[in-house]
Amino acid sequence: MIRGAGHPAFPTIAQGPVHRWGGAALVVARRPDLRRSPPLSEAERRVLEALPARRRAEWAQGRLLAKRLVGDALAVPPQAVEVLPRDDGSPRVVVEGVPTPWLHVSVSHTVGHAAAALAPQPVGVDLCGTASAAAVRRAADHVLSPEEISLIGMDRPEAAAAAWALKEAAVKADRRSVFGQAPRRVVMLRLQPPLLAGRRRAMVWRADDTVLALVLAHAPLPPGPATNR
Repeated sequence: MIRGAGHPAFPTIAQGPVHRWGGAALVVARRPDLRRSPPLSEAERRVLEALPARRRAEWAQGRLLAKRLVGDALAVPPQAVEVLPRDDGSPRVVVEGVPTPWLHVSVSHTVGHAAAALAPQPVGVDLCGTASAAAVRRAADHVLSPEEISLIGMDRPEAAAAAWALKEAAVKADRRSVFGQAPRRVVMLRLQPPLLAGRRRAMVWRADDTVLALVLAHAPLPPGPATNR
């Protein structure tokens, strides 16, 4: 049964350091701090050049963070790492030309922030600004059940943003689209701390005016608190 509202504010996450949570590595940063361009392979450049000009900077910044996580995990230089799209658009990792299906990566960005997550199981990360709460409310019937809407308390911008971020992170982990029926199949049982039905583990943090959600699919054990290094 869904528990009632009345949850406190989400914990703040430090921006810049790599965090560990539930076996995943996670990093979030302000986009103005990500001025350095990532090393891109020819395949990545083709993907970048095919994007609309307005999306290229955010795409590159997300890949910069993802390459950092993969390079750190495997002790390889970032230029050895490629983050390329699958046929369904989800990112996959290639290291020195070799696919690494045992590594799962997810990337997200807003106007002001970018984030990436890496895990040995399917993972989804999503950012949602509290300024987007009004848009979330308009789309609520598409992504949220009546019970979930009652749970969340849509009058709180951070709660509305967290609900959207959790749903999108979950469908990313499932390699599905937030614009189909998949969000309604992800059942939210609690928002703070977040609890999703099924074999999923989830956490929500706040970074400035943005909510950050991380979802691990098929996670066998409840993770502990986030740490950074």
